[in-house]
Formats: sequence, structure tokens, C-alpha cells
Amino acid sequence: MENRAFSDVSYKQFLNEDKLMGCKCKGCGALYLPPRPICIECYSSDMEWVEMKGKGKLAAFTAIYVGPPSMVAEGFNRKNPYCVGVVEFEEGVKIDARIEGLDTKNPETIKVGMPLTAKFLHRTEGENMKTFLAFEA
Repeated sequence: MENRAFSDVSYKQFLNEDKLMGCKCKGCGALYLPPRPICIECYSSDMEWVEMKGKGKLAAFTAIYVGPPSMVAEGFNRKNPYCVGVVEFEEGVKIDARIEGLDTKNPETIKVGMPLTAKFLHRTEGENMKTFLAFEA
């Protein structure tokens, strides 16, 4: 459990610290990732931070051959696709993210249900640092 107040820090700040934080409704116990300010189950705004284990399994995926400019800048293109998928955490929540460590040129080798672990991709440094959540096979 993270001891910082829910309203005092953002999900992106935790990512920059290599922490994967979801939130839990204090009213009904519903868990969310990414976090949200209001529970969609009971409509409570009494939420608290919960650190996720960062382990899960691949629930769905796609190989992307024509990506946005940011992915093209990283070297991805029709000859070098990247993978995006839905990851189901051990805690039960699902999130979509980039999946690394897979043979995207042979998507038939990628299997739904395969275990994945969270990975933090840091872009730039200092005050301009942005961290993106990804997963690794």
C-alpha cells in the first residue's frame, strides 16, 4: 500500500518512479488500473493507491505494421512491427500496453495466456522525462 494521499500524486509520477499503481475504492473494494477518481461500481470518490505486482498474462494482442510518428521514430515500420496487447493482471484488472520481447514478424508464435511482466520505458531525462508502461514476455 502506498502512503501518499490519492489526490496528492499522479499515476504518471508513480510511473516515473518505476511503480505501477492502481487504485482501490474504500467503499466497495473495486480495483482500477489505470486509476480513476470515482468508482464506477458504487460512485464513491474515496479511493486509495494500491501497488500492483506487475505480473499478468496476455489476454489479446495485435501486431502493428503502420504506427504513429513516435513509434516510427523508434524504428518500427512495415518490416519491423511492434505489439500492443491487453494484459490481465494477477489482481484481476486489465490494461492495454506495448508488449516487448516477442517475435512480431511471426505473430503466430505469440500466444494468448503467456505470462508477462511490467516494464517501464523512460524517454528523455530530468523534468521532461516521460515514462511509458510496457510489458515483457
